[in-house]
Amino acid sequence: MARKPKLDTLLAEAVDTARLSLAEIAGESEIGEHLGVTAEGERLVTHRFISHKKGYQGWTWFATLARVPRAKAKDLTVCEVGIIAGEDSLLAPAWVPWADRLAKEEIEAAEAEHSAVEGEQPTEAETSAAAQDEQGSEQPQAIPEGEADAVPAQDELATDEVADEEELQSVKSPARRQVRRRRTAQRTAARRRAAQRNRARKDG
Repeated sequence: MARKPKLDTLLAEAVDTARLSLAEIAGESEIGEHLGVTAEGERLVTHRFISHKKGYQGWTWFATLARVPRAKAKDLTVCEVGIIAGEDSLLAPAWVPWADRLAKEEIEAAEAEHSAVEGEQPTEAETSAAAQDEQGSEQPQAIPEGEADAVPAQDELATDEVADEEELQSVKSPARRQVRRRRTAQRTAARRRAAQRNRARKDG
């Protein structure tokens, strides 16, 4: 069993030294009456004072002093000064992790948005098909002789493609842009097939 440290008389009587050391971090009016002294170890004590600091009611000032063997009162060492909370102190609420502070509605909304983004991710086959359609749409097509009447339809198709591209650029999310690009490619291919059918009927 550890032996209880003996209270050093010279350090225990150094109340003024402890108060002066606290005056370096607090105003004199904020340091109240002396509450007592406690032996922390051999030639090591802690003095406690009431706190009158605004907003720190119930707190306690402390100053820990020490000395070497055969040291005089003028040679005491101030080890630490500060203020600690008491049993009736006003304390800040306990910290709550961010995840625990979220409302149930916020969690459900975040999960729904995440599921929506994952649901719009195109498959590898769809991405490949869209890329092939885009490459085919970029290849220039010559207008055969006798099909001058099909030029207006081609101009309308080109106008629609420009409008689709502008709409695609307005989408900021990469996942949504990829889905929109696939749908745009499908619409472009459908328009081209319709134009080809119209030309075939006119030729027939």
